[in-house]
Amino acid sequence: MKISSSLSVGLMLAGLISAQAAMASSNIRYEHDMPASCDNAQFQQDRQSYMQRYKHSSVSYGRHIELPEHVCGKVVRVFRARKSRSGWHGYFLLSVGEGKPLRIVSNLDEMNAPQWPWVKEGDEIETRGRFYFDSPRRQGLDWTHHGTSRKWPWGGFVNVNGEHYE
Repeated sequence: MKISSSLSVGLMLAGLISAQAAMASSNIRYEHDMPASCDNAQFQQDRQSYMQRYKHSSVSYGRHIELPEHVCGKVVRVFRARKSRSGWHGYFLLSVGEGKPLRIVSNLDEMNAPQWPWVKEGDEIETRGRFYFDSPRRQGLDWTHHGTSRKWPWGGFVNVNGEHYE
C-alpha cells in the first residue's frame, strides 16, 4: 500500500510531537530560578497556585511539583528525627506568613550541623531548598543541604539565628 507524501509527513510530525510531549513530561521543569534572598511572597504565590490547581486531588506519581524556594520565618514546632530510604531526617514547621506553616525537611546525614534538634521553637530561620507539592496536605521544603544532583541543581542551607548549616 502506498502512502501519500503529505500523509507520511503528517504521521512523522504526529510521532515527533508525541515523542516531545513524552520527553517533556518526564523532565523536571522549573517555573523560576532559585531566589537570591528570602522571597516569601514568591513562595506564597507558588503555594497558592498549586493549592488552587490541585484543590481536590493529588499530583499523579512522577509528576510531582518541585520548585526552588528561599524563605524566612520562625520555627513553630520541632519534630523528632526519623529514618527514611535516604537516611536520617529532621523536621520542623516554619511560619512564613499567612497560611499554614511550611514543613522543612533536613537530611541529617548530609548536613554539616550538630546533633538533631539544632532548631527550637521561636528560632529565626532562613532556608533554601526544593518546595515539593504532592497534595494540599502533603507539601514542604526539602533538599536543604549543600548537595545537588542531575535533577536538582541548587544546593540548599538552613540559617538558624545567623548560624549557617548546609
